[in-house]
Amino acid sequence: MADENQFFRPIRDFYQRGVVSCTADDALVDIVAQMRARSISCVVVLADGKPFAIVTDRDLRNKVVATGKDPASLCVADVMSSPLVTIAEDDVLYEALYRMSRHNIHRLVVVDQAGVLAGIITVTDILRLQAHSPHQLVLDIEKADSIDALRELHQRIQKLIIHLAGTGIAIREMVKLIANLNDQVLIRLIHLLRAEKYPDLTGDFAFVVMGSEGRGEQTLSTDQDNAIIYDDSVSGEALARLEAFSGDLIDALISIGVPPCPGGIMAKNPQWRRSLSEWRQELTRWLSTPTPDNVMTGSMFMDLRPLYGRADLVDTLRTHAFHYMANEQGFLVRMAQNMTQFAPPLGWFGRIKVDKSGPHRGQLDLKKAGIFAITDGIKALAIEAGRLHGSTHDRMEALVEAGVMKAEQVADLRAAFDFLVLMRLQGQVAALRTDTTPSNYIALEHLNAMEQGELRLALEGVAKFQSFIEHHFKLQLLRN
Repeated sequence: MADENQFFRPIRDFYQRGVVSCTADDALVDIVAQMRARSISCVVVLADGKPFAIVTDRDLRNKVVATGKDPASLCVADVMSSPLVTIAEDDVLYEALYRMSRHNIHRLVVVDQAGVLAGIITVTDILRLQAHSPHQLVLDIEKADSIDALRELHQRIQKLIIHLAGTGIAIREMVKLIANLNDQVLIRLIHLLRAEKYPDLTGDFAFVVMGSEGRGEQTLSTDQDNAIIYDDSVSGEALARLEAFSGDLIDALISIGVPPCPGGIMAKNPQWRRSLSEWRQELTRWLSTPTPDNVMTGSMFMDLRPLYGRADLVDTLRTHAFHYMANEQGFLVRMAQNMTQFAPPLGWFGRIKVDKSGPHRGQLDLKKAGIFAITDGIKALAIEAGRLHGSTHDRMEALVEAGVMKAEQVADLRAAFDFLVLMRLQGQVAALRTDTTPSNYIALEHLNAMEQGELRLALEGVAKFQSFIEHHFKLQLLRN
């Protein structure tokens, strides 16, 4: 197994068992005595048998020693840190290091499927693995002190993905890795810009990503789809500074190597930078007037994910959209109809049809052939069920739990989706290796007989899913 594959192994292979625990009512001096006797730096706090807080040596320094309090007068509840950041034993190691980085902590409590304490994993455990790794890349991104440094790190991300593409890592974990690393670069860029040019910037806004980036399903050719939502109270000079920041941020992203959106869906453009009230009005306009353009734009917007700033602004918009569509399904039906119009390119006897002319002659656009139909079909079902969270994989699982789709149906669709995304990523990696621009196209001549057979099965699976969507939303009753 390649060293990098270690980061896609489950947490259960690495975490420390036998963690000391206590309750919030325990005397602090007793817990400190245990920490000293066992030479440990933390104790997990349990409630009803499940972890909900932690006491660390940092808590003792900052909340007891630095404040001059008498330890004998304190209980665990007086110094513990909560809420607790946990991770499941079946999650992969890379997810652990990502959460540590995101929350600026050095350890995670590991829980089993029932949420019961299983152990703990620390940054030291992860550092024991190879230094040249995704983890090291995350650490380097956190330490980046300039846009030039982030540009070099963005290039390293592409090189890492090219290397990992041939190691057998599951495509679901690969796209998650790409999304996580790109998130880190963008977050670091925002911090640098704020520190260097915008220390006075308002905090009453959210920078959000949408589309595949919002779902955490990026591959190597993904361009920008982002926006800014700001509180209605932001005006005057504060708004002017936010507008200037938006322009500098997007320009810096482009200079780093993240392609601009051809359609201009970027926070530097006024139509993608609005107040909460303005966004609510715009969202209502899309939902109430489901023209083809509004359906495409509104569907992409529904994938919005807050990357920086006030997540409550996003929650308010999403709640508004759910409430509207619960009472008026016209938009959802048109969204479902739109995905069925991207028919898989299958001809007689299952022959795969490719472009017959132009720059992509003999090639197949995998996004139009099936990826879009799956992501938007699942999205429509998830919106209707009120289960719109996470990636397409997450939504599929939620739809099974909600009884909207059968487990075996989702298993087949998941396999088709993963294969199409894998083929797209492999095509993009091949393009980068030959210094050509990556895209959504693949050449059938580059696929062996087995891969062409799998591709045909995947496209047939997409067609079957479209039939399910047509029946579910009763599209046969629609008048065009």
